Amino acid sequence: MTWAPIILALVTLQRLGELVLARRNTARLLDRGGIEIGAGHYPLLVVLHAAWLISLWISGWDHEVNWPLLAAFAMLQGLRLWVLASLGPRWTTRIIVLPGAPLIASGPYRYVSHPNYVIVAGEIALLPLALNLPWLALLFSVLNGLALVIRIRAETRALAGVSGPMVRTP
Repeated sequence: MTWAPIILALVTLQRLGELVLARRNTARLLDRGGIEIGAGHYPLLVVLHAAWLISLWISGWDHEVNWPLLAAFAMLQGLRLWVLASLGPRWTTRIIVLPGAPLIASGPYRYVSHPNYVIVAGEIALLPLALNLPWLALLFSVLNGLALVIRIRAETRALAGVSGPMVRTP
């Protein structure tokens, strides 16, 4: 028996749960006067992440698992929870800025400007590698890197332009 379908099912459920949370947080932020920035590139991110997961299901559902790499992927999930807890109701998959609200500087944001993107980059590489799919790891890492160039530029401009000076408060 391979563990790959169970692992892929858990990751799929996690991602779906995050989309529900993101949708709820987005609605609440917009109700509070939040402004969405960079909505034009959001479908690209959705397609990229969906294609990654679909590719893993198609190519890796019957593969043996590399347990040390899966353990590294699992450690990233702990860091993901740290990001979610640090941002709380401000976490979303979109770029939503609350004018005048201070930037979050607690948790991993104390050390890295975009910790969630670092975590996602690791996940996109590690899960295919854990399923012995190095070509998928390479392909989606490159595509994710290109998408992140667009995303991080938009987010940096949004935070600097809407919130005023980028002041982080703990």
